[in-house]
Amino acid sequence: MKEFKVYGSGCNKCEATVRLINEIAAERGVPVLLRRVESMERIIREGIERTPTVFVDGVKVHAGGMPERQAVEAWFGPAER
Repeated sequence: MKEFKVYGSGCNKCEATVRLINEIAAERGVPVLLRRVESMERIIREGIERTPTVFVDGVKVHAGGMPERQAVEAWFGPAER
């Protein structure tokens, strides 16, 4: 199971990022644990400067703006055929 953590205030780009992660996970049949961090206090405390910021399995993979679909697909690794 992959763990995703999305930092953001709940803006449209943050919401769209969460939807895209869930969509790709469903398409690939990959179970995910998706955590959202919306508390500005926590976002600032953890040093997040741009949102949405996405971590996958503890590694920062994206910061600021809506990620491209291909980038999100790459976070899941190669698709199985």
